[in-house]
Amino acid sequence: MTAAELAARIRNRERCLGYWVVLDAPVATERLARLGYDYVALDGQHGLIGTAGLLANLMAVDAGGRSAGLVRVESADPAVIGRALDFGAAGVIVPLVDSAADAARAVSAARYPGKGRRSYGPMRSMLRIGPTPAEADESVLVLAMIETPDGLADIEAICATPGLDGVYVGPSDLCLAVGGRFPNDPEVADVFEAALEKIRTTARDAGIAAGIHNPTGEEAARRLAEGFTFATVASDLVHLEQAAAAHLEAARGDT
Repeated sequence: MTAAELAARIRNRERCLGYWVVLDAPVATERLARLGYDYVALDGQHGLIGTAGLLANLMAVDAGGRSAGLVRVESADPAVIGRALDFGAAGVIVPLVDSAADAARAVSAARYPGKGRRSYGPMRSMLRIGPTPAEADESVLVLAMIETPDGLADIEAICATPGLDGVYVGPSDLCLAVGGRFPNDPEVADVFEAALEKIRTTARDAGIAAGIHNPTGEEAARRLAEGFTFATVASDLVHLEQAAAAHLEAARGDT
């Protein structure tokens, strides 16, 4: 899937499914990008992928041939966003968006002058995205993470930010934001679900996409059925450990 194709589908609120990568393992990323996910998201915030790794893994996604590559950047810093896009990312997921002003800064960092302040230097991205700045602007997604108390409180204004393509829920941080003592804290389950409903309905009313991170494909299917428009299944490191543990149990006769 090309960047332009993914951007059109996300903006049209069509169902999209993605996979999350935290390991700097381009060969594995290439194989994942052959499976048929609409996008593969590289975690540049909490993942184990450095600057060179982002470039190598974005190239691996393209080599897979079936997915577009997104990057969760470290922050809304224009240099950080611009680097990910110059490397060839089809879009950025921006963490810790607390306000409409934060969302606007992220959008500006991803758009060229006329719509933003992205510096021109698409060293690799010009091979696949664009080639003109206007075409690149149309092909690149900007997604704001809603995961903090302030972000949840300002969700209406964030969703109304011009140029923002969608919001994305980080469930672990959102659970903490609504009073949980730890991710998936059952004591705040009702408050957490109410927050999710508020996010997805506000995004719907604003006409933008709403996505969420999920531990399993089953959970992703449930969230899509509830009204989220895109969902990510996570992650390579988690699934590697789960598969190895399951085979160990089977070999020992524990199952």
